[in-house]
Amino acid sequence: MSTKKRRTAGKLKQAAIVRFRGRPAKPAPKPPAKRERRPPAAASEIARKHAEVDAALAEARKSHERLREAIDILPQGVVFLDAEGRYILWNKKYAEMYRRSSDLFKPGARLEDTIRVGVTRGDYPEAIGREEEWIAERLKKLYQPGERHEQTLADGRVILIDERLTEDGGIIGLRVDITELKQREASFRLLFDSNPVPMIVCALGDEHILAVNDAAIQHYGYSRREFEKLTIRSLQAFDAELPWIGDERAARTWKHVRADGTLIDLAIYSRQLVYGDRPAILLALMDTTERKRAEARLTFMAQHDGLTGLPNRNLLRQQMDDTLLRTRRNAEQVAVLVLGLDHFKAVNDTLGHGTGDKLLRGVGKRLRSMLRDDDALARLNSDEFAIVQSGVTRPEDAAFLARRLLDAIGDPYLLDGHSVVIGASIGIAMSPGDGDESEKLLKNADLALSRAKNDSRGTFSFFEAGMDARAQTRRKIETELREAVQGDALRPYYQPLVDLSNGRITGFEALVRWPHPERGMISPAEFIPVAEETGLINAVGGLMLRRACTDAAQWPDDVHVAVNLSPLQFRLGNLLSLVTDTLKQSGLPARRLELEITETLLLEKSSEVLATLHALRALGVRISMDDFGTGYSSLSYLRSFPFDKIKIDQSFVRDLAANPDAQAIVRSIISLGKGLGVTITAEGVETEAEVNCLRNEGCHEGQGFLFSRARPNAEIVSMLKTQGNWSSPAGAALVA
Repeated sequence: MSTKKRRTAGKLKQAAIVRFRGRPAKPAPKPPAKRERRPPAAASEIARKHAEVDAALAEARKSHERLREAIDILPQGVVFLDAEGRYILWNKKYAEMYRRSSDLFKPGARLEDTIRVGVTRGDYPEAIGREEEWIAERLKKLYQPGERHEQTLADGRVILIDERLTEDGGIIGLRVDITELKQREASFRLLFDSNPVPMIVCALGDEHILAVNDAAIQHYGYSRREFEKLTIRSLQAFDAELPWIGDERAARTWKHVRADGTLIDLAIYSRQLVYGDRPAILLALMDTTERKRAEARLTFMAQHDGLTGLPNRNLLRQQMDDTLLRTRRNAEQVAVLVLGLDHFKAVNDTLGHGTGDKLLRGVGKRLRSMLRDDDALARLNSDEFAIVQSGVTRPEDAAFLARRLLDAIGDPYLLDGHSVVIGASIGIAMSPGDGDESEKLLKNADLALSRAKNDSRGTFSFFEAGMDARAQTRRKIETELREAVQGDALRPYYQPLVDLSNGRITGFEALVRWPHPERGMISPAEFIPVAEETGLINAVGGLMLRRACTDAAQWPDDVHVAVNLSPLQFRLGNLLSLVTDTLKQSGLPARRLELEITETLLLEKSSEVLATLHALRALGVRISMDDFGTGYSSLSYLRSFPFDKIKIDQSFVRDLAANPDAQAIVRSIISLGKGLGVTITAEGVETEAEVNCLRNEGCHEGQGFLFSRARPNAEIVSMLKTQGNWSSPAGAALVA
């Protein structure tokens, strides 16, 4: 279309709109018709111009329809108004949004009029009671548009309005239905405000705190106004990094400062969002202070002796490894002194375990007072302690310390009104001559201790290469043990596991026994260490597993059997197939077999070990952690594998009723087990007082001499037939 034609069409269209908007003019009186003759050329020119005008109008109508089609497909409502606020054009979405007033939408109709009618109809609930004021505010926003604003309709929908002026004074309006968004915001606000977990919203740009919930106010002690003046870094105690840096899905641990200055540990979960048109971050703050304290307590328990508070053997080995690594760089020597109390059992037997425990604590304190800060001290077992003396240049330094320790130990102890005198013997091994590894040094010092006790108690002895008497004895045990395994001489004896809530036997732990033809019944403490050192433990363990499963298959269906596993059995690599074949051959259901492992196994942090444990559990076999708290216990073990049972070591159960510290430890372990949903069994139960204390704390099972000693399978059937109630005096009938 030519420029001239477009101008002509535009003028005609504008004239048509003006005529539509204005009042109809009175027709002017028609002049008397004059008959005028026009030349043929002039008539042809007029016809041509009329045709051009018609074509321009047709093109304008077509363009108008294209524009309408274009805006009709938009998901937002669109409206065009002239400078006087009259409707020119609107799309279908706009009419749908204001469907209660859409009957009023006509070209030339004023928006103000439709608003007034809508107010009268109750289309705008915000206007109720202040109709004229609300209309005036709405018209001001219309003719002086600025920021976007929201409008609530009678049906509950919320419309976001964005209006702009055109160059000729007209108005273009955009409408967006944000009802769903507002509902999500309301849900978020409800979840945010009423959440018991402290939550904070921070600006992503300047890190300022934009909002907090009531839980955060209560937890931190700041008011809402005080919070809004802070940044997230203001709460952080030490970390300069922002808590949302990194993987948003993972929780991270931080230290924050409360308003009163106290420090708290937090696991912070972060999620990015938009808050009030601003990019922001939502922080959920889980207080882990108490949990970390409990972990610290359990970690301490795992690395320290529960009675004396001294490091245990595992922690001592770590300290020795560090010391040996350091001394390898210079010419210094390290002396390892293993101190054993003489005739300590007599103290327990005559004065009781309570007095014996106090004596052990007193010995530990005296030893510590005699050592330098650089020297390490640990309790190895019931009556043995180990001292690691660094900075030694000659054996005389170790001998001098040994004499001082023996003199200090020999002074009387006043315990419960008794003057108790105890002696001690010491074995000494020196690095690097007697070994350059912690375990070897401890072993050689222990050999020297045996020499000191055998030769003359109350003295000390250095390790010598010729000290092979004990080694010869062990070699003899090894030879005879091989013959016993090959001759099928080892027997499983069974000690009952008793449900403390009803006194019924729930299962038995299989304990290996060696009836020697000459020496009688040999203690497992004598031959199990030899079996582990020589690798015979695999044969012994396999034999006990097969015997125990075969015997248990003949027991009632609700009674299970527990079998101990050695870490060496896992290293062989055939444990899974051994268990599978044994269950198949014996006919024992997997759910009735329980395998007990110690924390030593998990120290290896082997993926093969964990894979084997998971495979065994997938069969239906139950896995329990034995002697919990005596080794290198850690919550990481309980996290790395879902144990079915935790067995509290007997050292924590002994004299439990009279030992508040032991009660606190047992209570913590039971609480931990309940939280993890595992069974808790207490070992070494010997008195009714211990049973009552364990039952009151919620312990599930008990095992010990109070219920029964370990018995051969021939006696188990009759025991099961005479199930007793351990809570009554009659329960003592099975005490061996």
